[in-house]
Amino acid sequence: MKEYVLKTNSLTKSYHGTFALRDVSLVMEPGKIYGLIGQNGAGKTTLMRIVAGLSFPTDGNIELFGQSGEKALQAERKRLGCMIEYPSITPNMTARENLTLHRIMRGIPSETIENELLALVGLSETGKKKAKNFSLGMKQRLGIAIALLGDPELVILDEPINGLDPLGVVEIRNLLIKLCEERQITILISSHNLPELYQVASDYFIIHQGMLKQSLTLAELEENCKHHILISCDQPEKLVSVMELQLKTLNYKVMPDKSVKLYDYLDNKELVAKVISENGIFVTNFSVEGDTLEDYFISVIGGDRNA
Repeated sequence: MKEYVLKTNSLTKSYHGTFALRDVSLVMEPGKIYGLIGQNGAGKTTLMRIVAGLSFPTDGNIELFGQSGEKALQAERKRLGCMIEYPSITPNMTARENLTLHRIMRGIPSETIENELLALVGLSETGKKKAKNFSLGMKQRLGIAIALLGDPELVILDEPINGLDPLGVVEIRNLLIKLCEERQITILISSHNLPELYQVASDYFIIHQGMLKQSLTLAELEENCKHHILISCDQPEKLVSVMELQLKTLNYKVMPDKSVKLYDYLDNKELVAKVISENGIFVTNFSVEGDTLEDYFISVIGGDRNA
């Protein structure tokens, strides 16, 4: 039986008749980075708040580490670390003082964890500098350090790269990959920045208007976005034979509607068209297809570009 860190079952949340989440069912396995993709207002933060116990569903339920029921969930949430909406930072305290405050509030006795976490997120040298004087990237890293108190197995981060400069984005990206690879921490990270999530996540949830539109792996995402020559014709079986015997390629895929995606010869489409024609195959479509990551996201949510 597969082990799941998180499982949601028909999770629904409504406010005065308006749905923030509607029938969201998803699963997360250990040791992966999951990207939660959606526009502002899609329901990403609502989902994270319910998982963290900061809000309660109107309908449906969640399982954490295989446990369900409010009492069990309360115990399992000790294995979570969260930074939702914004870092939980006291501006007039230093990075260390912030960590000390949260460590004491959470009843964690070990003081050495503070040094370890400051080093891990690259804030060891901040000394007496107050958090209010930190750059946005430093504040985000401190927020992540606070989320890591208690050695969590699941970390939930809401828009941790929002508003960061390119260097800050790279720092956060490298930190998340390091946490997943070295500590086997499962991470759920939300963003409406698909190209950036593509650099870090291994699996994706696409959410729109409170509904889970798609759940897919990085390999599936790349396959869906891969450029190809899309060919529709009257003799698909013969077309496949021609590609293998005359074009010498196996790099194609036959779709359910019998159209064929050819991933080779993108720079020599004329040759493909010529060989097909010479074999008496009548072509009804011959076009270069393939989405950018942004195009694919837009197509999944139905073409609505408004945030």
